[in-house]
Amino acid sequence: MSTKVAIIASNGSLFDAYKVFNIATAAAATDADVAIFFTFEGLNLIHKQAYQQLPIPEGKEHFEKGFKAANIPSIPELVATAQEMGVKIIACQMTMDVMNLKKEDFIDGIDVGGAVTFLDFAKDANTTVTF
Repeated sequence: MSTKVAIIASNGSLFDAYKVFNIATAAAATDADVAIFFTFEGLNLIHKQAYQQLPIPEGKEHFEKGFKAANIPSIPELVATAQEMGVKIIACQMTMDVMNLKKEDFIDGIDVGGAVTFLDFAKDANTTVTF
């Protein structure tokens, strides 16, 4: 039986993006089957414009310099790496409808689905993580 990791991304800051994509790529590197369900503010992490300039929590601006000094990849680079590693990216249809967003507003290569789409993947996941 292969390992499955199900991740829910419901928050949209730079810190949230690093958490989500760090766990996703680490799991994919172990040959786990990984899916991330992006909902509410989490959609910012895969939005074509928003993911280029995700907000840093107030008072934590010094982390931006630390990320650069430590040669940490940008969020667009991490997203591309996750996709290359086979991580499934699912945008929440309901949240997209509420926010009047279309699939074209997001990075290429995503799936759009509702909670049932994600639950179908997650029902037999070995690990489920929410950010």
